[in-house]
Amino acid sequence: MIHQIVQQEGKACISQLCRLLGISRSGFYAARCRAAQDAAVCPVGVCAKAAFEASGRSYGSRRLSAALKAQGWAVGRQRARTLMRHHRLRPRWRRKFVHTTDSRHELPVAANVLARRFRPEAPDRAWAGDITYIRTRSGWLYLAAVMDLFSRKIVGWAMAADMSAQLVCAALRMAITSRKPVPGLVVHTDRGSQYASQTHTELLARHGLLCSMSRKGNCWDNAVIERFFLNLKMERVWLRDYANHAEAMADIADYIVGFYNCVRLHSTLGYRSPVVHEQLMAATL
Repeated sequence: MIHQIVQQEGKACISQLCRLLGISRSGFYAARCRAAQDAAVCPVGVCAKAAFEASGRSYGSRRLSAALKAQGWAVGRQRARTLMRHHRLRPRWRRKFVHTTDSRHELPVAANVLARRFRPEAPDRAWAGDITYIRTRSGWLYLAAVMDLFSRKIVGWAMAADMSAQLVCAALRMAITSRKPVPGLVVHTDRGSQYASQTHTELLARHGLLCSMSRKGNCWDNAVIERFFLNLKMERVWLRDYANHAEAMADIADYIVGFYNCVRLHSTLGYRSPVVHEQLMAATL
């Protein structure tokens, strides 16, 4: 429309052309001025693109807004949406599913002690554990993880080519070594044979940890760590094509240590990372 007026500028009055096309003169001159200028570099746009790329191209408008606010930019969610649309920042997500819980066994099953109390008042009061799968060109890789429900921090993990009891015990031992919990901490898992195994239950008992298990067929009882696995896959795994287990193990460890625990913004934590959330908690004690 502006181009049409410019073409006819010498043949008719600007006011008449604007009136004919239903636009104001001030709007025409402002648009012509913008068109004549070189595209200026937008600092907040640069920061938005950097934050989006740092997230592994996974942030939506809410987290992008929070990330920019943390850098000192007054960017609300709507502005973040506009920036994402203007710079074509589109999260790349795909969903897949493989069943990893085998609850068809005769092993003892613990009660649901946690009872979906996913927000303990302090660290190391309640942990959640689970197993997921990772596709590689060399076959499946299985990841066992342990999360502190207070900060959503992954405090222990292990990976292997099979879903044995040793896998979940290795993840739990890592969590115990790094956190040194006091007796009475609740460790919640599903009813899978790995978690009901004698090896796992004896490890819990040796450190005075209380076993809790989801109700049969109820994935919501362990929803928080299930969400971690979904984030891991949307934000990292499904964007990769791992050649072998070693490549996948290195990349997943990098996601946990280098991004999820210390950088990724969690809406449940007031758009803070798990590490920052724990630091703020420690500062108040």
